[in-house]
Amino acid sequence: MISKFEDITEMLNELEPTLNQKIHLFMIGGGAMLHYKLKSATKDIDLVTENQRDYTEFGQVLRHAGFVPKIPTLEYSRMRLSQILVRGEFRIDLFHRTVCNGFSLSKNMKQRAETVYSKGNIALSLCSKEDIFLFKTLTERDGDLIDCVALTERNLNWNTILAELKNQIKDSNKHVWITWVGETLDKIRERGIKIPIIKEIDELRDAYFEENSRKQLKE
Repeated sequence: MISKFEDITEMLNELEPTLNQKIHLFMIGGGAMLHYKLKSATKDIDLVTENQRDYTEFGQVLRHAGFVPKIPTLEYSRMRLSQILVRGEFRIDLFHRTVCNGFSLSKNMKQRAETVYSKGNIALSLCSKEDIFLFKTLTERDGDLIDCVALTERNLNWNTILAELKNQIKDSNKHVWITWVGETLDKIRERGIKIPIIKEIDELRDAYFEENSRKQLKE
């Protein structure tokens, strides 16, 4: 487990001299929550690259630094983990743009991200708390539900979350995502937490189920 964000920046300091080109990494998940002081420790460092070149280069650098590839387990069944690389306490989940079976690092997400590390050939930006929350609503991991609950205590901009979700669904044409996100929000509500956008979420879910019913009747 990693208990200090500085451990991550020290790792980047180690890797930076071995890079042959500039890369920009975007962090979601446990590592970002560690920086936001929403977790005391994490085992995962979730990184997303915005292009194939950065993805390939950083993956090669990690391997040369002694990180060993691992096969994703069943708990990641809804996620498209491109690479999992492990070395000691560090476990890096590396994605090329697409995360969680389709959610993508969008232009708006990149604009909301905050650059917290920049040295030589590496820049690291943290995705916003709203975007981290949205990514985590699409998984089936108990730990992500706990993280979502913690994030709700940080005055999230729910309109940003709703707008990004709508855009992700529109761009991918995967309307089923509204049901997955809705399931997570239902579990959060069961813990007594208010979800300001739940009415809009319910309307989108109802529209999805109605459309599915119409399609089935036509078949």
